[in-house]
Amino acid sequence: MTTEQKIWQVLEQVKDPEIPVLSVVDMGIVTKVESNENKVRVVMTPTFVGCPAIDVMKKDIYTAVVNAGFENVVVDVDFETPWNSNLMSEEAREKLRLFGIAPPAIHEGEVTEEMLNKVRCPHCGSVDTTLNSPFGSTLCRAIRFCFSCKQGFEQFKPVV
Repeated sequence: MTTEQKIWQVLEQVKDPEIPVLSVVDMGIVTKVESNENKVRVVMTPTFVGCPAIDVMKKDIYTAVVNAGFENVVVDVDFETPWNSNLMSEEAREKLRLFGIAPPAIHEGEVTEEMLNKVRCPHCGSVDTTLNSPFGSTLCRAIRFCFSCKQGFEQFKPVV
């Protein structure tokens, strides 16, 4: 196993502080791992530039890599490359659904009205849902209601 592969395995254990069933790798937040004999560099791209969890994720990534036995660790935050919800793995989408959050629709570079209106309920699978609030507990989530099972739920919004 290469050093980079070992670091990726370590990062699989670093949880997103706002959605603890997902790792920073599941989310597509970690975009690059580099190593040489003297240094490890991890690059992360936050979901939003103003995400309040950036410093927590940066610290958690650093701590996990150091605890895995690497000494000279740098975690860089890439604000130049925009994160988008298509970077989330299929496993992440399923973990979200099982956690009770509707995963974001996969997009072709734009968010369509259908993506915003036909959101599948993570509890019963119905698309007979409505938007209650475009703002949820975090910037990337909205609050919805399902008419079929009468459950409220959060939706992870598609981000381009």
